[in-house]
Amino acid sequence: MSEAQEYDVVVVGSGGGAMTGAFLAQKAGLSTVVVEKTALLGGTSAYSGGACWLPGSQVQQRAGIADSTEGAREYLAAILDDADQTKVEAFLAHSPELVAELEEAGIPFEWLPFSEYYDAPGRVAMGRSIQPTNIKRGELPERVGELVRPPVERDRAGEPGRNTLSGGQSLIARLLDGFLREGGTVRTELPVTGLVLGEDRVAGVAAMTPEGPIEIRARRGVLVAAGGFEGNAEERAARGVPGDVAWTMAPRGTNTGEPIAAAVAIGAATDYRGVGWFCPGLEQPDGGGSFTLGFRSGLMVDTTGRRYANEALPYDRFGREMAKAPERIPSWFVFDSREDGRLPAIAMPEGSPDEHLAAGTWVRADTLPELAEAIGVPAESLVSTVERFNGFCESGVDEDFGRGQDEYDTFFTGGAGPTPCTQPPFYAARFVLSDLGTKGGLVTDEHGRVLREDGSPIAGLYAASNSAASVFGAVYPGPGAPLGSAMVFASLAVRDLR
Repeated sequence: MSEAQEYDVVVVGSGGGAMTGAFLAQKAGLSTVVVEKTALLGGTSAYSGGACWLPGSQVQQRAGIADSTEGAREYLAAILDDADQTKVEAFLAHSPELVAELEEAGIPFEWLPFSEYYDAPGRVAMGRSIQPTNIKRGELPERVGELVRPPVERDRAGEPGRNTLSGGQSLIARLLDGFLREGGTVRTELPVTGLVLGEDRVAGVAAMTPEGPIEIRARRGVLVAAGGFEGNAEERAARGVPGDVAWTMAPRGTNTGEPIAAAVAIGAATDYRGVGWFCPGLEQPDGGGSFTLGFRSGLMVDTTGRRYANEALPYDRFGREMAKAPERIPSWFVFDSREDGRLPAIAMPEGSPDEHLAAGTWVRADTLPELAEAIGVPAESLVSTVERFNGFCESGVDEDFGRGQDEYDTFFTGGAGPTPCTQPPFYAARFVLSDLGTKGGLVTDEHGRVLREDGSPIAGLYAASNSAASVFGAVYPGPGAPLGSAMVFASLAVRDLR
């Protein structure tokens, strides 16, 4: 049995880009439906800190920081490689417009001090990222609170969200609240299986319910903003994405790439050169990975017992260093007892040290040679590596990798450089290569329109978020770049289809 429904706009996915597009479309008077594969909304965006890299807005101006559209243009020009300049300019021009429109619609933002990821011209001291302000669950309609995916540590444990929604939680909740108030429709547990074609355009989506297939028609357009394919092992292998499905930070069982494949099936062009948004992942006892950043002390070694990068690098840059050699996955993060056996970093989720030790994802020993034996690396190599690192900590200069020299390096240490690893007992935590999502996908233009191989747009089809190839290519400019770019191009898509 086939059931047909019709709206002006169909939005596939429910992360920050999808919900921005859905809210703005509904607010503009277009009947809009959000089609979500799972029972909860928000995807990986709901797990995030909610930082949005949206340069030059009124929020940065209110905060009095040295941000501007021109400064962001200079910064991107210095760090991006072979960028689509038309899309970059569209992103820069629309970022402040989007923030103004969202704030006018009752979604307030604030500046978030968080260092940008490259020491390059145009960089703003302490960053230019912004985030939505916190909101209490009691300030929201009950349905909104029920639909927003909990933070990662609670979601993985099957626990409900907190009473205060912050970061990505706040972003999804506020957009969803506005969308529902404007009369929008949400359909959950509805996986999209294909795109519906009209005479000369994409006219909707095909989806599967427990009762059978349905079609949801779109009079104006379909916006695919359903994440990437990080949850699909075969696609990862085919596209050369390092890491593993078990280690991704996407909600379990999501982001397997069917909406991207549906667009490819009707002639959409793809670009997978961006590969992914990476991070070192603290391996969990269940085999999963945890997004980790902000190493305050300790050092990372590969299976030969040697360091291979500045541990304080921004997480995507460090993840890409991990991916360069097979002996780096897994790696071991070696630290001492100066924080009472807790990991001297931010891991989401961290997990219980006792459970880690019981599972062998962490190892503890009274001496470094004993630690080396326990993790299977050459003892002489590990001892000499730690001694060399400790010497750099004492001298204040990391002669091998420059740790402690950049603003980002010292952001999480209160301005101090690395501390030596000298206080027994010693620990080693196993790290894998995690990701915040894949970064390759559908080729789009400055209007968010999906393009064919010949560069012509597929009428009625738009894409944003990790369903589309990133405007930033293989570069991660600063905190909130994935969310900011997803939101901008979803908004530009809505402007075009109106």
